Amino acid sequence: MRRELPEQLLRELLKNSKRSDRELAKVLEVSQPTITRVRHRLEENGMIKDYTITPNFRKMGFELMTITLVKLRSDAFSPEAMMKAKKYATTHPETILSCLGEGLGMNGIAISFHKDYTEYHRHLTQMRTVWKDFLEDIQSFIIPIGEGDFKRFSLTHLTDVPP
Repeated sequence: MRRELPEQLLRELLKNSKRSDRELAKVLEVSQPTITRVRHRLEENGMIKDYTITPNFRKMGFELMTITLVKLRSDAFSPEAMMKAKKYATTHPETILSCLGEGLGMNGIAISFHKDYTEYHRHLTQMRTVWKDFLEDIQSFIIPIGEGDFKRFSLTHLTDVPP
């Protein structure tokens, strides 16, 4: 098996994860059982976490995507606070990413989708209320979906990044 095959398969799946192993085998010029084996290995070792689509968020009823940056106080990093944060994140399906990081004087980020500004404001107010004891600052960047896009959101763009 070619050493680069797992990376090539990942790139092909990013382009279109609906393709069958037979189609992928033809594109990558290997056998279908080889593709199936490599795909299973990628799933088992965590390289493939999900098979998903990129929907038209506007047609789904979302008007806004927000990127919320937070500055958490040092006591927010206790094991208890981290467990609370994970639980909070799992109970908010509108939030698609919530994690720690660093930049612009902030140390946490959340990306979320909202039906309208009222829903977003309610979401932000709840965050401020629940996390008031741990927050130093909170800032948001609000993106109206479908307006002013220079490049649409899609993981398929990663296939153009050189190996």
